[in-house]
Amino acid sequence: MNAADLVLRTAAAAGVELCFANPGTTEMPLVLALDRLPAIRPVLGLHETICTGAADGYARIAGRPALVLLHLGPGLANGLANLHNARRARTPVLVLVGDHATWHLDADAPLTMDIRAAAGTVSRWYARLVRAEEAGRLTAEAVAAARSGTGGIATLVLPHDLQMEPVGDAPIRVREPEPPAAPDPGALAAAAELLRGAAPGALFLGGAALHGLGLRLAGRIARACGATLLCETGFARLETGAGLPAVRRLPYFPEQAQALLDGFAHVVGIGARRPVSFFGWPGKPSRYLEGRAGVVWAAGPDENALAALETLAAELGAGEDDPGAPFDPPEAATGRLDGAKLAAVLARSLPEGAIVVPTAVTNAYPFSAVAHRARPHTQLALTGGAIGEGPALAIGAALAAPGRKVVNLEADGSGAYALQAFWTQAREGLDIVTIVCANRAYRILGLELERTGEAPGGPATRALTALEPPAIDWVDVARGLGVPGARVETAEDLARILEVALREPGPFLIEAVL
Repeated sequence: MNAADLVLRTAAAAGVELCFANPGTTEMPLVLALDRLPAIRPVLGLHETICTGAADGYARIAGRPALVLLHLGPGLANGLANLHNARRARTPVLVLVGDHATWHLDADAPLTMDIRAAAGTVSRWYARLVRAEEAGRLTAEAVAAARSGTGGIATLVLPHDLQMEPVGDAPIRVREPEPPAAPDPGALAAAAELLRGAAPGALFLGGAALHGLGLRLAGRIARACGATLLCETGFARLETGAGLPAVRRLPYFPEQAQALLDGFAHVVGIGARRPVSFFGWPGKPSRYLEGRAGVVWAAGPDENALAALETLAAELGAGEDDPGAPFDPPEAATGRLDGAKLAAVLARSLPEGAIVVPTAVTNAYPFSAVAHRARPHTQLALTGGAIGEGPALAIGAALAAPGRKVVNLEADGSGAYALQAFWTQAREGLDIVTIVCANRAYRILGLELERTGEAPGGPATRALTALEPPAIDWVDVARGLGVPGARVETAEDLARILEVALREPGPFLIEAVL
């Protein structure tokens, strides 16, 4: 056994089952080690950003770390955008980066790079192998670090020559992860006092408070004290739909978010960061809740949200589950498609247990407004704002939950970042339906210009915000990468095609012209 074998066997013994990879010369010992270890399934991505985004989606659904194998510093740099999103989601990801042989580093070969500096922008834990016999111990530490607290990214750099050195054959046992930090008892007491008040209040939720037991507890608390459930704009994972507590997503635009939060006499945060605007605009707020009374953070994003919810539910006598609303989909939409009609069609058609990846920035919000009326399903949102992750998130979600249909509601602007994902979807035969909202523009930029009174701008603005000419032929692009598809322009055609796509196995793309 060599060090590469020991790294992978230690990871497998800790429950790692998938390796998303775009390897190069310096990672071939690890690739050969995968041949000798069927317990870890290799999945090829044609670009590193697909690998890192897929690992993010997998771990958000599976609840355990995914493994990513990247080629030197430039390979890591290619994957950093979606590792940024994963960091914001607090996703457990184990990143293995191959590096030059130790004796070759001082030659300053073309691919030599400061890997530590790049990894430091996203990693909660970092190490570099300097002795082959340390490979198992460092891998075990990396897995434990990724799983500890509320989750995060651990990066281990493995020089090529050390991967091939012989080592002992026993994988290192991974220690139990550290639990999230305990919430402050004083903050919990203050939160309970606020929630007992008669004025309308809100629970602002993130992390574990948005799914499973956490969501049920939040629903009980809201039912007991008449509070409204809100969530972060960029949540990591949300369960919603018929029979589940309704959670309202914080709007993207700052004036809308501020107006929503101002409508509550008090706000209690659990598992979420304090909300801020995506960008700073003159005269618009950066921090929505700064300087106002009636705001308590019962548990921050790195603290134990479940413990906070359990304490508050007991304090408030919140023992009854919120039954949620029955399945009550929007009326059938007709005529030429727009964002609202697309949302209505999807909400009516979505099967129970589906996973939706709503990463189309402008057209995800109409669906968010009606998603609680659909059948119960899970959503994975864009957490860090680095666009183009949706098709890759969908890959990871589909691999984590075989048997559940995945729907990626994607924009043409952001989807163009991740075309390689369709090839992996086809190769792996994944049950993913991609709906591309084709408005032929970076529409979010046009909306931002409208809000500042600068729309429509001049020829330079159009040159940098319009996606035609030429218009991307999404059906042909997908077909060229192995995914069948269809183009629709009306709500009726979308409903018809979507019904077929959701029923049939394998990937399918729908270009919805808006």
